[in-house]
Amino acid sequence: MSNKLSEVQARMNGVHGLESVVGAMRGIAAARSREARSRLDGIRTCARIVSAAIGDALLLIDDHVSPETSNAPAKQDAAMVIVLCAEQGFVGTFNEHVIDAALASSLGSARASSTEYLLLGDRGIVAATERGLNVGWSAPMVTHADEVPALADRLTGVLFQRLVAGRTTSVSVIHATPNPTASVQTVEQILLPFDYARFSAASLKTQRRNPPLITLPPQRLLSQLAEEYIFAQLCEAIMLSFAAENEARMRAMIAARTNVHDKLEALTGDYRRLRQEEITSEIVELSAGSIAAGRPSKKSRPKPTRDCGARLHPLFLTSPNHHG
Repeated sequence: MSNKLSEVQARMNGVHGLESVVGAMRGIAAARSREARSRLDGIRTCARIVSAAIGDALLLIDDHVSPETSNAPAKQDAAMVIVLCAEQGFVGTFNEHVIDAALASSLGSARASSTEYLLLGDRGIVAATERGLNVGWSAPMVTHADEVPALADRLTGVLFQRLVAGRTTSVSVIHATPNPTASVQTVEQILLPFDYARFSAASLKTQRRNPPLITLPPQRLLSQLAEEYIFAQLCEAIMLSFAAENEARMRAMIAARTNVHDKLEALTGDYRRLRQEEITSEIVELSAGSIAAGRPSKKSRPKPTRDCGARLHPLFLTSPNHHG
């Protein structure tokens, strides 16, 4: 009984340690998600500044659409989908939802045989392999908000290398967004072909009296601004995915904490039951010992009897009047 009791207590200590780990992971995930959300305003402000510059640059040229970024691409058989998954575990079905959204994307589903997938996040590679995605390039996802600009710059370089080589004519990015509910919400954003129409419409409303002073050819300037805007879009997508990943981890830790509490309650019940059985056994043993100590012995020593007639000497058996 004592061995079982010690085993249950050891398991209870282990569950208490696991509860501490779950609480710490939940706190870290909450802090990272909050930090990622706080960085979004700066990224979106940068994107608005670049979009205003694109609108100004469009005023310097007559043709707002270049052959490289036409809304009607010359090739319809080269598509690329950027998929943002999780780098670390304990995120539930986060990666599966993102991979399924990539399979059902507007670009990938239309040309599934020729679609190349660029995947971020080591945890998503397993889910992508199981679903048969053609992963042409992969890289680790960020683990801290400060790493987002470097990863977005690296991804932008890979994207434009494929674009210059003619391997890609249309690009979209699929990622999860923070969602207060328990479900994983994904969005798809078209990066290429680049839509200049929205910037020209905005620039016409706020047209400047004097054109901006530039030192580059307008077409080259416009191309570089488009690349900078795509970089800002990727920064925002990676930051949103990072925040959503940590929110999914928070939900997983909340569920794990509930399971830990249930397990701890079950172990506490087992410990109390075994302890009560041990106490009962000790009481029974003590009671049995007390009863045995107070009970008289069955083999009592017989009392001696005196037979006076049998034990008298023969001299004392003669008559008192007898002489001789």
